[in-house]
Amino acid sequence: MAAPILSYEGLGLVQGSGWLFQDLDIYIGPRDRLALIGRNGAGKTTLLKLLAGRIEPDRGKRTIVPGTHVVMLEQEPDFRPFATLMDFAVAGADAPAGHEVAAIADQLGIDMSRAAASASGGERRRAALARALAQNPDVLLLDEPTNHLDLAAIDWLESWLARYTGAFVVISHDRTFLTRLTRQTLWLDRGSIRRKEIGFGGFEEWTEAVYAEEARAAQKLDSKLRLEAHWLERGVTARRKRNQGRLEKLKEMRATRAAMIGGPGVAKLGLANDDVRSKSVIVAEGVSKSFDGRTIIKNLDFRVQRGDRIGIVGANGAGKSTLLKLLTGELQPDSGSITLAPTLDGIIIDQQRSLMSPEKRVRDVLADGGDWVEVRGVKKHIQGYLKEFLFDPGVVEASVGALSGGERSRLLLAREFARESNLLVLDEPTNDLDLETLDLLQEVIADYAGTVLLVSHDRDFLDRTVTVTLGLDGSGKVDIVAGGYADWEAKRTRPSIAKTKSAAPESTPPPPPRARRKLSYKDQRDYDLLPARIEAIEAEIADIEAELSDGALFTRDNARFKALTDKLDALRTEKAAAEDRWLALAEEVEALQ
Repeated sequence: MAAPILSYEGLGLVQGSGWLFQDLDIYIGPRDRLALIGRNGAGKTTLLKLLAGRIEPDRGKRTIVPGTHVVMLEQEPDFRPFATLMDFAVAGADAPAGHEVAAIADQLGIDMSRAAASASGGERRRAALARALAQNPDVLLLDEPTNHLDLAAIDWLESWLARYTGAFVVISHDRTFLTRLTRQTLWLDRGSIRRKEIGFGGFEEWTEAVYAEEARAAQKLDSKLRLEAHWLERGVTARRKRNQGRLEKLKEMRATRAAMIGGPGVAKLGLANDDVRSKSVIVAEGVSKSFDGRTIIKNLDFRVQRGDRIGIVGANGAGKSTLLKLLTGELQPDSGSITLAPTLDGIIIDQQRSLMSPEKRVRDVLADGGDWVEVRGVKKHIQGYLKEFLFDPGVVEASVGALSGGERSRLLLAREFARESNLLVLDEPTNDLDLETLDLLQEVIADYAGTVLLVSHDRDFLDRTVTVTLGLDGSGKVDIVAGGYADWEAKRTRPSIAKTKSAAPESTPPPPPRARRKLSYKDQRDYDLLPARIEAIEAEIADIEAELSDGALFTRDNARFKALTDKLDALRTEKAAAEDRWLALAEEVEALQ
């Protein structure tokens, strides 16, 4: 292994009243491709700034090989002092040459003469990339580099980094990006850091092994202390396993939707069906929309069904936001019609997170200063609800301004998902979220009873979430594909059906029959009885939550309140274990068929 070109020994930093982290040992080799993983608020961005030498630690020694050029791409660089994007890119003592910036900007498709004040998030991100990459760094520190980028720009950046001969450390929520590019992983977790010589593709298996080992070590502790110390880890582990079951359900929903979309003839038959019509919540017929003489949407016919999860993808400027506004009735088409069901009641979570006030406390945002949150008609204690969204319950008195960008996004999701609605509109919801929160968001969307409209550039998230993808190519055409991003991409690159058929052999011999076996008596009994047990647990949980919704119970009978909350935690743990057991058996049953 090559000697490190940048390292820290015994790194420690105080934040607020305590250590954010301490005694960290980190090293970066000359060709390392490191994914930096950790929850929002763990200190990932701060750690990058320490590696870049932008802030001083309270403890530790930074060592760098002389002549090593370290460049950091910030998540939110400050454009305010600059008139144009080019002024930003060539400012400062370490600025790259203008022609180097221009060459990269041309490949990224960005006009660097654009006024910085009016530039979009995507334009600013590409300008910041042009500045960083043009500096020819030996070590490149990337903080959420794909935020605000469209799919074409992400593909370009992936290609550039694949050819790059230096080292990089990247923070990103984009699983596809991380899986394709990284070879090593740094995991910042609860104030300590672990390094593994595997790329992000092996990260989840690694974390499962670490958590399992910690759980074995924790068995010597008091059970209640163990519950508090490991609620997040066990929740994440169980959530990932339950998501496997949700993915199977998603496949079934996609298959149903594919039958409805079909080819042109099949689609017309499907749309004539009375049941299909009765389930339609948004109907677009012959819809076209233009701006400044350019056609954005052309002759779109589409029905959004109740319970659909619709993903909208395409390059920046292709018309994603326009299509979203048309489908929600915010914009009217130039021709054709958009009909919305009269009972449609939507909530919109936009990429600006514009509804958050930094001076408010978490308690104010979620519960108007109280202790109880109304979650779709059911009262929940604010601290318990915060746990569901991966917060430490102690954050309840913190101000919104003191939270990280990802934590603010998570808080907004917690508030909005508590509201009664049957339409959820998400515009780039994955920006600023960590990977565990993305797992949570995937789970919440899967369990949401209404319809979801989702604009995103996160390919993996789309593949895990949506039933139908609307792909825009910028010419006005909208591809309608049952499935996620990968299905849309496959359709765009797939050879014609005629050529495929002609190249295929006339007949393919059937595979040999598999030997069949049966479940053991105990497994079969669990498979048969667990669904009823899960339903009984859910009923018990509902009864306890109803009793806990009495706001006076805590002061009137504290012992009863504590007994109920302890019982609720135990039931939720039992339910998660029962669900995991049944899902594992269901997979085994499917394999036997």
